[in-house]
This record gives sequence, structure tokens and C-alpha cells, in this order.
Amino acid sequence: MSAEREPWPGEGPRPSPAVRDPDGDLSVLFGTSTALFASMAGPAHVLEAANPAFFAAIGGGRRERTGVPLGDLMPELEAQGFLRLLDQVYRTGERHVGRDTRVVLGVGRRAREAYVDFTYEARRDSGGNIVGVRMIGVETTQVKHARRLAAEQRALLEQIARQAPLPEVLEGMCRVIEELSPGVIVSVLLADEDGRRLRHGAAPSLPAFYNQAIDGIAIGEGVGSCGTAAHRRRKVIVTDIATDPLWDDFRDLAGRAGLAACWSTPILGRDGRVLGTFAMYHRTPRAPEDTDLALARLFVDTAALAVERHHAEQARRAADAREKAARDDLSYLLTVSTALAGPLDEGQTLRRLADLAVPALAPLAAVDVVEAGRVHRAAAAATTGRARGLLASHSAVRETEDDAVARVLATGHTEVARRTPPGPGPWQDLGVTGYVCVPLMDRERPFGVLSLYATDDASLDGHRIALAEEVARRAASAAHNARQYAQRAALARDLQTGLLLPDLPDVPGAQVAAFYHPAGQGLDIGGDFYDVFPRGDGSWSFVLGDVCGRGARAATTTALVRHTARAVAPLLDDPVAVVKAVDRALNDRSSQENNGFVTLVYGHLTPVDDGLAVELVRAGHTPPLLLDAGHTVTSVEAHGGLIGIGIPPRLDAVRLTLRPTESLVLYTDGITECRAAGTEQYGEARLAEALASTPARPAATDIVRRLTEDIRAFTSGRTVDDDQAALVVTAQGPSPGGR
Repeated sequence: MSAEREPWPGEGPRPSPAVRDPDGDLSVLFGTSTALFASMAGPAHVLEAANPAFFAAIGGGRRERTGVPLGDLMPELEAQGFLRLLDQVYRTGERHVGRDTRVVLGVGRRAREAYVDFTYEARRDSGGNIVGVRMIGVETTQVKHARRLAAEQRALLEQIARQAPLPEVLEGMCRVIEELSPGVIVSVLLADEDGRRLRHGAAPSLPAFYNQAIDGIAIGEGVGSCGTAAHRRRKVIVTDIATDPLWDDFRDLAGRAGLAACWSTPILGRDGRVLGTFAMYHRTPRAPEDTDLALARLFVDTAALAVERHHAEQARRAADAREKAARDDLSYLLTVSTALAGPLDEGQTLRRLADLAVPALAPLAAVDVVEAGRVHRAAAAATTGRARGLLASHSAVRETEDDAVARVLATGHTEVARRTPPGPGPWQDLGVTGYVCVPLMDRERPFGVLSLYATDDASLDGHRIALAEEVARRAASAAHNARQYAQRAALARDLQTGLLLPDLPDVPGAQVAAFYHPAGQGLDIGGDFYDVFPRGDGSWSFVLGDVCGRGARAATTTALVRHTARAVAPLLDDPVAVVKAVDRALNDRSSQENNGFVTLVYGHLTPVDDGLAVELVRAGHTPPLLLDAGHTVTSVEAHGGLIGIGIPPRLDAVRLTLRPTESLVLYTDGITECRAAGTEQYGEARLAEALASTPARPAATDIVRRLTEDIRAFTSGRTVDDDQAALVVTAQGPSPGGR
């Protein structure tokens, strides 16, 4: 139907003066204006004249005609109350003004929402009679949309600033555009990390099957509008999907989704990298208008900002996660190293290894080691007692090529499998789904295997495997140190045993007891020594001394002193002569063998009717103590200097008799100089008190027991810094059958 318009001035017969003045002038004025103008006559409001802007606003087409009542031309106005307002102005002649008034123009799918500032005013003839109503207005829809667009843009930017989830921001953006541009369907696709594919970002109005189908499409030429736009890095406009070759592979999919046109714009980052695409679909073939393209440009920039902010936040979180993981790993490894450094026992070290692996590395762990050519399970750990029992009871290795532990022991290489271990075992009961076996190396040779077993609740990823290998390395080093410590301690004990008497001899008329406590962990040979041996004439020699230093040189010096004394004692009756012979032997050593000075107490014991005759020499050593029958402790004063220093010592012998139940106590300075937790020394006074507190008529073993208990109580069981040794000689009383 052709458009019917009121003829403009100069285009035909002029209307009557009552209609033309002043409406004709207004018609000319608004003919080229974007403002709206319409002139209606009579109570039926017949449209007599209107400008093109008015017809464009109400929809154009069949509506672009005059000479019909406005209610017939625009029936939607009745329900919205606009015809009643016209009636009121026509009756009363009073003008009506509407500001930013909402009006729905058109019906059905062609209806649109608009906002208008308008004025209804009465038209009068020359006599002042009302003959109709004119409408003058300006459509404010674009202004309204612009304000809303600015508000929505601010809201989106605020969401981005407060780091709202990216899907939430993108979906909100899509909905805003769809509301501002009725008929448009918006979709955002995001480039994956390698920039080869596009993933679903947001498309709230597209069918789910369509979103699923295009999720992961390749970036490339001919891959629809979006894949091609991302590939070309510029806008791609497809006005008719049904005929455009870019949609050959997706035409049927678009048809099922009811899509006929698609304009896609690449989303580019500040560095030029493709971040994704922004697409606007239509259900009918059409080309974009300038407003569509401007809207796309605006929201593409917003989408780029949101995506880059999302990537930055992801990168920050990933960096934080890596930093936290690194801190956790370092903390865990520090805990492992500290725990493994504690015990100096290989078995305890391996048991701690298994315990430390659960659950930090895996829910199940076992340690198998080779001893005497055979493999046995040294430790097992699990999150439950039942699981630990099953794992501990499992035979570790079968001598077959199908056993992972056997292979690792043979190759020295870690083995990882995402399956149940081969061969029989409690794997089903334990829920094992994978394992890793890490060798425990000692000088590039495996001596054991740490096995970690994964279940449905845990996985052995590359990070845990690398961590397990580091833990195994540290555990192997700790086990090696523990093994060396045990070997060294055993060697030191063996050597020390050779330097000390395994058992004190039975001395007629006397009880003899001694104790020896090495300093530290017992790894070095101590410098303290004692000996009791017969002289061959019915008398006995005794000696207790302290060699300067520790270790192998101290051992050779101790041996030299003991063997020299044993060699010359049967030949020399004078204890002074024996000590001088020992001094000469020490001084005759070469400079390489010289280990410094020696202090000692040497003497002879001879049984007599009333006890034991004692003759002794003190060479720079702590004075011996005498415990008499009344439990009085006195020091045996004997003068003598150090031996082995190249200067002949001045030595004096002291003679005394030990009455029955009286005791002679010889000790080293490791006892009196040991310290408690603070700075206090044990001291000679406490030593005397401990001796005096022994029971009545104490045996030599009673004195040694009381002394060791008091020293242990004083040090609270702490490791001592110097060797401790004591030798007690107690005179026996008369036999039961004697006088």
C-alpha cells in the first residue's frame, strides 16, 4: 500500500484557512526536523498532517498515511491512555505536557518501546473554536537508552573493578545489549591459552545445543563469523548465513537455532593478542546499522578489559598458588630433614620416612631395604591402622622380573604406574590405583625403595613424584649417616672395650668395682682408663688415669700407659719407679705419636691381717677419696706432677691401710666437672656427699651404683662433655668363720 500523506505547501490544493493556519507553517517547520509533529481534527482525532519524523517513529510502512482517525492508525494508544488525553484537551482546551513518557509503538513482533517528551494543545479557528488537537514532541528514546547505556557501562566497570567472576560480567553485558537493541542476540567466545580455539564465554539467549556445538571451534579462515574474525583480527559481517560460504560447516546448526545473520568483532588485548570474539546475531538477514557497530565497538572494549583483568587475576592466583606450594614444599622438606636428622638409628630413620610420607605424599607408603642379600619390609605407614597392617604384612619383593621394587633395586631408577601393582597383594582391599617406587641410593647404588601407593582419593602427579624423590634422597642420606654412626659407635665400643677390662679380676681381701661413661654419643674413643692386675708376688696393681684428647691417638697413649705399667710392675716394687717408667715411655714417643700429657693414680694393694695395705702415687690427677667405716670422706693427699710432658715429674708415694668396709675411690675430672642444665658443676663437695650417703658397710658395687645414680640425677640424663670413670677398692671384713 502506498503511503498517504497530507500534501505539503505547493504540492496540490491548499487546505482551508481553518486547517492551514497556523498548522501549515508548523508542518513546513517540522518537515525537515527530527522533532515529531502531528495535527488532528475533530473529536475522532483524524490525522490531517504529520512530518516524516512522526511516521518514522510510529513504524512507517502502512502507517504512513493521513485522513484516518489516530485510534485506527495506532490502536495500541487506546490501552495506554493517550486517546483519553486527546479527548480531554479537545473538550477543555487545556494543554497537556508529558515528560519522558513511555509509549509502546506497534503491535506483535514489530512493537517497540519508546520514550517521548510531548505537548497536546487545542487547535482553534479564527473564531476561537476548538477544531482539533496538535501534537508537538521529541522522542527521547535514544537519550533514555544513552543514559541507561552509561549506567550499565558503569555497572559493568564496577563489576570488573571488584573482580566479579568473568562469566557473570560477560552474561550481564550480553543481556544489557539485548535489552538496548531488541532483536539482537549476543554471544561472547573466549580464546583458549594457546590461542588456537574459541571457548564458550557467555550467550544467555542462544540455545544450549548451539553453545555446546560451537564450544571449542578452531580459529581459522572459513570457521563461521567468529572463527574467521579471530583469525583475520578484524570485524566480519555476514548478512545472510544461508548463502555466505563462511558458514558452510555451520549452516545447518544455525538453521536449527533460528539464526540468519551474524556480525563478529575480535576482542583484542592491549598487546594485540586475540582474547575472544563478540558476536551479534539476528533471526532475519540484515546488515548492521551505524548504531549496531558503535554498540559493538563500545562493548568489545569493555569485554577486553574484563578478559584482561580476569587473566591478570588468574595469573596472580596462579603465582600465589605456586608461591604457597613452594613454601609448603620447603616447610615439608624442612620438617622431613629435621625429623630424619634426629635418630641415629637406621631402622628408626626408615620408619620415620614412611610416617612422613603419609599423607603428605600418598595415603599409603612402604620402605623395603636390602640386608644380607635379601629384601625385607622395614616400615609401612597408612592413614588407618587396618591399612597399615595389610601393607606391613605384605611380602615386599619376590625374586621375579614382574616386581616393581625388584626392578627399582636393579636399575636405581624411579618407576611410576597408573595402575594396580602387578602380582598378588592387598591392592584391592587397600583401593590402590597407582604407585611410584623411588630408590634409596647410597653411593650411586640402591639399598632400598620407598613405595608410595595412590588410591581413589589421591593421585601421584608429577609434583608429588618430584617431591618424593627429594624426600627419598634426604632419607637415604640420613640412613647412610645413621649407618655410619652405628658402625663408628660399634668400632669405638670395640676399641674402648679392648682398652678397658671386660671384667674386673677377683682380688683377695678386696672388692673392686668400676664404671666408665664416654662423652657425647660414644663415637670417639675416650681418654679415661683404669686397670687392675696381679704383680705375681701376691700383691696387685691398680691404675686410673686420663689421657689428654680423644680418638685414635688417645687410644694409643692409653694402650702405651697400660702395657708399660703391666710390663714393669712385676719388676719394680716402688710405685714411684713404675710411674717414672711410664713417663719415660711417653717421652720416648716420636712427635707424630705424641698426644700430650697424662694424669693418673697408680698403686699397689697387698692383703694384710687388718685389711689392705695401699701404696699409691698421684701424678697430676684428682686426689683419691677415702670412705671410712663411719662414712666420713677424706681426701688422700699425695703430691705429683703431670707425666709425658718431657719434664721429669716429682713424685711422692703415700702409704695407708684400708680397714674392713673402708673404701678407696679413684675418679676422673669428668665427674666433678660435669654440668647440669645451667652452669653449675657437680663438684667435689657433691661427690663427697654422694659417697657418704651410701648404706652402712657398703660393698664396692654399692658405692658405684650410688655414684652413678647421683650423677645421672644431677645431669638429668643429658649427654656429658667429658669421659667419666671411677674405680672403687673396698677392703673386705673377716670371713664368717674368722675372728
